Amino acid sequence: MILFDAHCHLQDERFSGRLPLIIDRARSAGVTRMSCCGCEESDWEAVRKIALEYKTVAPSFGLYPLNTARRSEKWREQLKSFLLSAPAAGVGEIGLDNSIESSENPEQEDVFIAQLRLARELQRPVTIHCRKAWGKLLEIIKREDGVKFGGMLHTYSGSPEMVRPFEELGLNISFSGAITRPGNRRGCASLRAVSEERLLLETDSPDIMPVGAEGGYNEPANLPLIARAAALLRGKPVEAVAELTFNNADRLFSFKTE
Repeated sequence: MILFDAHCHLQDERFSGRLPLIIDRARSAGVTRMSCCGCEESDWEAVRKIALEYKTVAPSFGLYPLNTARRSEKWREQLKSFLLSAPAAGVGEIGLDNSIESSENPEQEDVFIAQLRLARELQRPVTIHCRKAWGKLLEIIKREDGVKFGGMLHTYSGSPEMVRPFEELGLNISFSGAITRPGNRRGCASLRAVSEERLLLETDSPDIMPVGAEGGYNEPANLPLIARAAALLRGKPVEAVAELTFNNADRLFSFKTE
């Protein structure tokens, strides 16, 4: 069984000094490829270096919605520079987040739109975060005419009814360890609603520990726990779900620009 962790943060300080061990444990668990997303200007270089050292890591650079307030004046130029220096890099983690009162920042939408347009300009896929802003997210992506060069909604927590509209805009739908939690009816229903060619799995490590995982924080090696939960929910053998989601992620992150 081989797996592709479609979203993780290997640059996180909780992995500092232990990354070779984390990568080795992932490989031993069958996780042979990973997508590592940057979240702010200060961590883009770390993501770039990880991807250079580990060829199985697909990098993405982006400005996370809750980090927009502390961006520099030249953030867009810096982001474009990183993307041009790494032709295999996507744009992410970007999006909208209204999960806390202080996060209702009107600049979030402007920054999100700017990154969507940069991804289109450079023909890159996007990795999108969303919390408590699903209607607005759908509206913006529709207005921007979808994601022309692919993308994913990571750790999907929207409704099952919104799955198809997002798919029609070119997005894959990714699920994390949240689907292993008892009582997560909405997440389970949404996972069942995703088309086979659009389904992805991720750890979002070092966060969102799946049920049954050990240790102080999450890591890519825990992806098999999520794959087993997804297989059970879809009524498929875990090997089939692993192969399906690997191929979907590999297709998304093995793009070529013109």
